[in-house]
Amino acid sequence: MENNNQKSGNKGIQLVVILVVVILIVVVLADIFTSRVDLNKLFTKNVNYTTSKEVTVTDEGIADAVEKLYDATVLVEIIEKDTVAGWGSGFVYKVKGDYAYILTNHHVVDDADELKIVFTDDTETTGKIIGSDEYADVAVVRVDKDTIRQVAEIGKTEGLRLGDTVFAIGTPVGLEYKFTVTRGILSGQNRMVEMTKKSGNSYFNQQVTDSWYMNLLQIDASINSGNSGGPLANCNGEVIGITNSKLSSSYSVSSASIENMGFAIPIEDALNIASQLESDGEVKRPVLGVSTTSIEGAEYYKIDIDKDIKSGAVIAEVMKDSVADEAGLKKGDVITKIGEYEVEDYKYLKYYLHRYKVGEKVKVVLIRDGKEKTIEIKLKG
Repeated sequence: MENNNQKSGNKGIQLVVILVVVILIVVVLADIFTSRVDLNKLFTKNVNYTTSKEVTVTDEGIADAVEKLYDATVLVEIIEKDTVAGWGSGFVYKVKGDYAYILTNHHVVDDADELKIVFTDDTETTGKIIGSDEYADVAVVRVDKDTIRQVAEIGKTEGLRLGDTVFAIGTPVGLEYKFTVTRGILSGQNRMVEMTKKSGNSYFNQQVTDSWYMNLLQIDASINSGNSGGPLANCNGEVIGITNSKLSSSYSVSSASIENMGFAIPIEDALNIASQLESDGEVKRPVLGVSTTSIEGAEYYKIDIDKDIKSGAVIAEVMKDSVADEAGLKKGDVITKIGEYEVEDYKYLKYYLHRYKVGEKVKVVLIRDGKEKTIEIKLKG
C-alpha cells in the first residue's frame, strides 16, 4: 500500500508540473501574439526588419493660429468713379516710421486709380502703391501706421513638408464673404506654373502677348477670385506665402473639372521683391533684347530646327543695339543654358534670366548650325 500510494503521489506531482509548464507556455505565446514582437526575430538570425511608428493625431482646430493673423489681413478695394470696380486681399507685414506696409499681388492693384484698404473691424483708409512688379506678381501698398489693427508674423518655407497644415485668409467671390478662412495642406513645392499676359477687348478675342514661369507653393485650401494677395500661413499663424492663383477647368484639355489646386508665392521671394520696391519703386531686371519661341513654334518664324534638338529657347528676333545684338546672338540660335541653369524652353529662359542682376556677366550656351557655342554676356537693364 505504501508503494502504491507513493507512486500515486509521484504521478500527481508530475501532472501538476506538466500543468504548470503548459500554463507558462500558453502565457508566453499569448504575450508574443498580443505584442509587437517579430516572430522571425525569435527564430531566425540576422534578419533586418522595421517597426511602424505610432503617431497620435489630435485635431482641435487652428483658431489660435488664425487669431494671430486675422486682424493683419486687409481687403484691398479698387475704386473707380467712387465705386468699387474690383478687389483683392492683402496683409500688413511691417511697420517703419510713420507708415505700415501691406503686401498684395500686382494683378490686384494693376492700373488702379485709387485704393481703399478695409480692415477686419470695417474701418477704412486710403492706400498708396509704393511699387508693383508684374513678373513676381507682388505689390507693396503703404498706409498710416495708426490705421492698422495688427502686423503679421512672418515665417519661412524652409523646412516645410508635404502634408503640413496651411490656411489662407481673403475675400473670395463677393464682398459679403470678406475675411474668409480656408484650411488645407501643402500639396507641392517648387511648382513651375505658367503665367500669361493677355490683350483684347473681350474674352473671345484675347491673345497671349507674354508668358513666363513662376516657382510657387501648391495648396489644396479653397482659393477663389478675391483671395489673391492674401496671406498663406502655417499652423503657427506665420505667413509663408502670398496667395496668387489657382488652376481652373479651362486649364485642362479634358472635360474633367479641377478642384483645390491653388498656388502661393513663397514669402522669401515676395519679401525680396518687396525690399526692392520699397527702395526703388521697381524691380530692375536684366534684358537680353530677344524675342523667343519654343522648338515647336520655330516653324511659324520660318526657322528650321535640327530634329535632334528637343529642348531650348529659339531666338525668333534680335532687337537692334540690344545686349544680345552686341554679343552676336542671331535669329535661329537655340539657347540651351544660361549661367548654371539648363533652359528647357523659352519661358524657362526668362525665369532663369531674372535670377541674375543687371551688371552681372553670364555665359550663354547655344546651338547654331548644329554646333554648340558659348558666349559671355554682360547683362543690362
